[in-house]
Amino acid sequence: MKILVCISNVPDTTTKITFTNDNTQFNTAGVQFVLNPYDEIALSRAIELCEGGKGTVTAIHVGEASSEPTIRKALAIGADDAVRVNAAPRDAYFVAHQIATYAKDKGFDLILTGRESIDYNGSQVAAMIGEFLDIPSISIIKKLDFDGTATSIQREIEGGKEVVNTPTPLVASCAEGVAEPKIPNMRGIMSARTKPLQVIDPTELTQLLTFKKFTTPAPRGTVEMVSADEITKLVNLLHSEAKVI
Repeated sequence: MKILVCISNVPDTTTKITFTNDNTQFNTAGVQFVLNPYDEIALSRAIELCEGGKGTVTAIHVGEASSEPTIRKALAIGADDAVRVNAAPRDAYFVAHQIATYAKDKGFDLILTGRESIDYNGSQVAAMIGEFLDIPSISIIKKLDFDGTATSIQREIEGGKEVVNTPTPLVASCAEGVAEPKIPNMRGIMSARTKPLQVIDPTELTQLLTFKKFTTPAPRGTVEMVSADEITKLVNLLHSEAKVI
């Protein structure tokens, strides 16, 4: 069994987001980057499936050298080796194309991603990889079992659950419930220093998307407290200011 897990390098959720160059570029100064939490879930399930010598797990990341600490964390968690495509991840289409190009002739049974990255929340990469490779892709899964030839996948749908059985290879994006994120132990941290990390050049690709400008959400307004016996005032405020009635 061979599993490829796609990982993202994202700002920590406590990071204060700012932009530079006339709000056209994310300001990375002083930002703490982490392994995308949804990708951690995918990685943890891949490691569980391969425990006991049942297979190997390769982590792949599209990013520059500054992201290598995040890749080393994936190795410390339990990935057997890693690949870094040496390019800035300019958009989902570019990232998916680089991953698909690498994976095309490697014989991976499963390609796992997180349901989305917590910075752009696009949920696009998994489906795009599947399209590039012409293999099935299943989005936002909640459970994954693999017997070596076929998978049983569970998804949540409105009013119930959906079970999908499909042969491999396939791509799946993982959500909460697929696995519990694993915490690297000291042995894993030490072994991560010597595990293989291959750096490859990106393939050329026409840029289809450019970001014109970023904006931050408007600050929260003030709150006006209305006592329980001022019903008329409350109704007037909801009508004239909040405009919800």
